Amino acid sequence: MSEFENKVVVITGAGGGLGKSHALDFARRGAKVVVNDLGGSGDGTGSGDMADAVVEEIKAEGGIAIANKASVSDKAGAKSIIDDAVAEFGTVDILVNNAGILRDKSFKKMELEDWDIVMDVHLNGTAYVTHAAWPIMYDKGYGRIVMTSSTSGIYGNFGQANYGAAKMGMLGLINVLAIEGAAKNVRVNGLAPSAATRLIATIPGREELDHENPDPDVHPRLVTPAVLLMCGEDAPNGKIIQAGGGRFSVCAIFNNQDLELGNDVTYEDLLTYKDQLFDMDAAQEGWSWRRKRTSS
Repeated sequence: MSEFENKVVVITGAGGGLGKSHALDFARRGAKVVVNDLGGSGDGTGSGDMADAVVEEIKAEGGIAIANKASVSDKAGAKSIIDDAVAEFGTVDILVNNAGILRDKSFKKMELEDWDIVMDVHLNGTAYVTHAAWPIMYDKGYGRIVMTSSTSGIYGNFGQANYGAAKMGMLGLINVLAIEGAAKNVRVNGLAPSAATRLIATIPGREELDHENPDPDVHPRLVTPAVLLMCGEDAPNGKIIQAGGGRFSVCAIFNNQDLELGNDVTYEDLLTYKDQLFDMDAAQEGWSWRRKRTSS
């Protein structure tokens, strides 16, 4: 029997691309899936029945699923996604925050409305849905949450200041919730995916990307194993997995040892040690002051 048998899985933005791939794979492994999708275009406008189509596909394969078409960026809508899971299946075990939009433009030319809506969908929407699921998971002592981040936030990408900021903000949320949920067996991780999707096809210069029939080496299904790994019984906690094209890696924050220059340090003193300050050859994962405090 699959470890996901009868688990209740909520996936936002599951009407296509990565979310659809995750939904189908969970369902094939016996999970009960809530397929959320507003059905809008890549920039978040419009609506449709994409969630219904994925639910029908799951049911045609003998799986169990329901649709939800609420917007994650609306507090009441986000809560309704979790409410529907509880009403239909009694609980929620796994949450994959995948919903997203793009409003790409260089920061100089970006309208602040485009900043706000991307932050609302990616960062606030993730927080809203997670906030609704959190007490359920916390109280029953079990939960798995994945937040879909991006290399655009981790490393940066031209023309995606709003998107990159939102995606990096998720890492802060992951870091905190991984600590807060650890004692209650609620594990929170992040995904930085790479695949051909309708969202990626909206990026300037990549309009010709065939997201309807993606090449095998950029298919969303090659990302999904990382999501399953982060949602399993033996899931990690507080990790960021990069996945795409059948390649997987973990990225982390590293810190070198503190320069202890005393209470009278000046700018000129720091200049003298600039090369040492930026030397990362002996860096370790985590904060140096935290390692020192923990070991003392």
